[in-house]
Order: sequence, then structure tokens, then C-alpha cells
Amino acid sequence: MRSVRRCSRTGCTNPAVATLTYAYADSTAVVGPLATYSEPHSYDLCEEHALRLTVPRGWEVVRHEGEFAVPQPSVDDLTALAEAVREAGRADRPVEPPEVPSTTGRRGHLRVLPDPVDD
Repeated sequence: MRSVRRCSRTGCTNPAVATLTYAYADSTAVVGPLATYSEPHSYDLCEEHALRLTVPRGWEVVRHEGEFAVPQPSVDDLTALAEAVREAGRADRPVEPPEVPSTTGRRGHLRVLPDPVDD
């Protein structure tokens, strides 16, 4: 089941219904239906922010025609979740041993420092 994605605008907690993508080479902002997956170079917007989006002078906005709708979980999403829970709870499932860090090779750049002792 997909979790509800929220609007990317700071302080907005409304559910996302649209995806904003910039085409910098064309000076265009594209606002379309919510993408299936969250992409690193796109922004999820609620309906209010999707409809009110403004762009810099000289840019163009291409908007989705029609209404935006909050995506509902599908039967496939619920089935996938149920299968994942069943798989994780299987007693005969092999357990991966934790990876033991190698003592050879490059040492990490982080280290623990002791607390200073007050004299």
C-alpha cells in the first residue's frame, strides 16, 4: 500500500495530487497528475499549490487539464503489502547474518571521542 505523499511546499501538510517538473532548457514548468513514484528532480503538490503555481517572467506553465484526485490504494497495493508481511513473518525464512566490518582497508572518518574530564 502506498503511503500518502504530502505537498512539497514548506509548511503544507495537504496530500499531493500533482507533480511539478521543470524543463529548464525550455523555460517551462509542467504540472501534471501525481507521478507513480517520487522523483528526485520533481515536486509533489497539493491541489491548491498546483493551481496557484506561478513562474518567473519569460517562463511558461503547462498544466494538466481536468481535476486532480488523491490516489487511492489499489487491490494490487494491498495484496503486495499482505504478501510482504507474510514473507517477513515466515519461520522458515533464512536470516541473513549481520555483515561484520573488515579490520583491513580504509578506516572510517568518524570516531568516538571521550567526554572531557572536569578537574
